[in-house]
Amino acid sequence: MLTTNNLGYPRVGPFRELKKANEAYWAKKISQEELLHTAKSIREANWKLQQDNGFTLIPSNDFSFYDQVLDLSLTIGAIPARYQSLLNKIDGDYSLDLYFALARGFQAEGVDVTAMEMTKWFDTNYHYMVPEFTKNQEFKLTSEKFLKEYNEAKSLGIETKPVLIGPITYLLLGKEKEAGFDRIDLIDRLLPVYEEIISKLAAAGAQYIQIDEPYLALDIDEKVKGLYKTVFEKLNAAAGNTKLIATTYFEALKDNEDLALNLPVHALHIDLVRGEDQLDTILAKVPATLTLSLGVVEGRNIWKNDYEKSLTKIQQAVDALGKDRVWIAPASSLLHVPFDLDSETNEESLPAEVKNWLAFAKQKLAEVKDLAILADGEVDAETQKRFESNKAAAESRRTSPLIHRPEVKTRTSNITDDDAKRTSVFANRKAAQQEKFNLPAFATTTIGSFPQTKDVRKWRADLKKGAISQEEYDKAIAEETENTIRLQEQLDIDVLVHGEFERNDMVEYFGEQLAGYAFTQYGWVQSYGSRCVKPPIIYGDVYRPEDMTVRWSAYAQSLTDRPVKGMLTGPVTILQWSFVRNDQPRSTTTYQIALAILDEVQALEKAGIKIIQIDEPAIREGLPLRKADQKDYLNWAVRAFRVSSSNVADDTQIHTHMCYSEFNNVIEDIAAMDADVITIETSRSQMKLLNAFAGDFKYPNDIGPGVYDIHSPRVPSTEEMVELLRKAKAVVPAAQLWVNPDCGLKTRAWPETKAALESMVEAAKILRAE
Repeated sequence: MLTTNNLGYPRVGPFRELKKANEAYWAKKISQEELLHTAKSIREANWKLQQDNGFTLIPSNDFSFYDQVLDLSLTIGAIPARYQSLLNKIDGDYSLDLYFALARGFQAEGVDVTAMEMTKWFDTNYHYMVPEFTKNQEFKLTSEKFLKEYNEAKSLGIETKPVLIGPITYLLLGKEKEAGFDRIDLIDRLLPVYEEIISKLAAAGAQYIQIDEPYLALDIDEKVKGLYKTVFEKLNAAAGNTKLIATTYFEALKDNEDLALNLPVHALHIDLVRGEDQLDTILAKVPATLTLSLGVVEGRNIWKNDYEKSLTKIQQAVDALGKDRVWIAPASSLLHVPFDLDSETNEESLPAEVKNWLAFAKQKLAEVKDLAILADGEVDAETQKRFESNKAAAESRRTSPLIHRPEVKTRTSNITDDDAKRTSVFANRKAAQQEKFNLPAFATTTIGSFPQTKDVRKWRADLKKGAISQEEYDKAIAEETENTIRLQEQLDIDVLVHGEFERNDMVEYFGEQLAGYAFTQYGWVQSYGSRCVKPPIIYGDVYRPEDMTVRWSAYAQSLTDRPVKGMLTGPVTILQWSFVRNDQPRSTTTYQIALAILDEVQALEKAGIKIIQIDEPAIREGLPLRKADQKDYLNWAVRAFRVSSSNVADDTQIHTHMCYSEFNNVIEDIAAMDADVITIETSRSQMKLLNAFAGDFKYPNDIGPGVYDIHSPRVPSTEEMVELLRKAKAVVPAAQLWVNPDCGLKTRAWPETKAALESMVEAAKILRAE
């Protein structure tokens, strides 16, 4: 069969073993040795599974305890200076504890340092730790993780292909932490460390090394383009007889085709899922010495591969290059999909017909192998049987009555521009809302969720297992909700939330109540660190059969005279954080969801909930990677949000929330969403992200910049929050400012939550007094 090439594999374990081990280690419930043992077991199982599937090129160094970009920062010594005191506290070693401190912050033993900034990995829901660079940045080899894992696999009799984020992409992923230099100019200092890494791997016997350069598929300037050939010439020289693979993904090469095809490497990987048409122009340009790795199996979604369609592309490449110079691969790392479809046995949540249309990471390995055999031409009976089954599944999906609802399609097609406009302009709405709520300056609120303790999670699990009745469950949730309302009153928070104790996940919870969705039991995907999400599956037309959130929001409002926010997830985020059907435009699916959310907004308003938050943390994340494609996306994404939020009274206040995004190049589109209040993550960037809201374009509506990082266990002081609010006030008029945490408090513990919110409210009062 043809050569098979895998770019990366999920690392949290089939049942989130790594997540559980990490969190147990952080809580000092297991030793470092136990954590390392869990990690080793996951790596070994992943390698053996790929070996059993006959993969020629199996990745190593794709495992990470927290994040692969952070791994590289630690490897090359790019450790911010503020961690020096911590480094001294942990015996001066570049240890796992330092690694976790970089990711999560550290507050103990007289040391108090904030975590590194975190943002989205291109247009996925995975988050990476942003490298920090200074003008005089030094790099040095400080970890040999890449070598240890290669040798670890070799000791098992498995030859692997070490994976490295390329040096140009790594620098572009980072941020300058002082003025007066361009981070890409650090390449001359960084390259010697890469050469050392590659030389060590070559000396250890590595036959191939994968260099990930996804920026080759993005818009890059001439300066960056000019670096690629020189950089890869040096990497190739360091590799000796070891063969380099330049890997691109998430987009087509487009104007960078000639550049990528002429790099001094053995093979080039291209994404034929996101850039399905690029093969037509690329094949005529492939140099005689270059092998092409075809990313034909979707690495970011869970639908079965269409073998007939993929084989057409593979045959096109084989006809041009020959079998020896064509590899078969997933389009990207399989990090972004769940482990194993075989674990899914609940036909109530995942009907057998829908399951037959799906493939998770394990199944995608089998798909790559099948395609390699089918393309080779010598097909055994079992592979031919799977080919026929694949064709039958594709036909079943095309014709299934489960998918199509004519009334939903009609309502969606009848959306007009008037459906996407508030009745009055913001100034008039703000006056009506202030008259209704009489909120103070620097009004305080939270983003929605409060700590989901073991007890809360156990109630939900017990209800699913039938261990407690619905009545018992509802009573427990009601008590937790009331306790949370009382706490917020005691803390003197101005706009309250009900805590969301009845919710498992901000997207899955809504998907469970919307038609057109299916759900997995074990379909976990890493979002960041130990945070995993279980994206629901949109397989058909989406609509809202009944109320989704009214009961608990109305109950919470009945307990207090203070306003309680109704909490919803926005249509674009529900889309982005689901596995989305690929048989119609994403915009059409989003409008269907927007109408369902609108129905819920109106039901909340009717029930007396007059402040409604529609979270859209993924709207920036969904932005296409190429500038030429962005305006069309922003037009329908913003319009969908407005459809979901516009048909309400002037004195109904609409909030939205966004986190871990750069807003500068989309700020006018964010403003066009016309939410009365937007809350954003800004604490890790020390309010620098807020500059987008106060540059040449003055953001017109109200803003709640996050004043503390909820992804870290450290509790910031009142003084720290006051300083952040002063920074905010320096760029945004005080009359527009709200005060809130960065994000929801679901993952935090109660003691740190109470302490941080006490400081937050006190900080707001100090700003009012000023």
